Amino acid sequence: MAKREFAHPNEMHKYVGQEIGVSDWVEVTQDRINRFADATGDHQWIHVDVERAKKEMPGGKTIAHGFLTLSLIPMLNHQISHINNVRNGINYGCNKVRFTSPVPAGSRVRARAKLLAADPMAGGGVRLTNQMTIEIEGQERPACVAETMSIVYGL
Repeated sequence: MAKREFAHPNEMHKYVGQEIGVSDWVEVTQDRINRFADATGDHQWIHVDVERAKKEMPGGKTIAHGFLTLSLIPMLNHQISHINNVRNGINYGCNKVRFTSPVPAGSRVRARAKLLAADPMAGGGVRLTNQMTIEIEGQERPACVAETMSIVYGL
């Protein structure tokens, strides 16, 4: 998908309520799941034991950690849009996160972004609130729906 460009953070209020765009599909490999398990110390078998998952998991596959799915949002969002004339930006957090469907190893996911709010902040910043929906290829139900917040500071 083509990355959407915006001229300046101060113009983002014009796009509140609109879908900003959709990322490309990204495969969630077993290697990515294993590396996330190593980084977080979460080695629960449903994520890392491929042989056991073949026997005991619905679909016979391990599943990605919910927080791995959530952590893909910055990368996927970077594919969706770019705001020009930004001095810097920070992750401000999440208002709400729901993991609504598991992501089996080998699945492809993408993000769909909708701008919910663009609130002016002190120091020339704009606090952006986005609804980020992580979709799983071939499934109707999304993997994750998160309301994320960031602050971008204009030049």
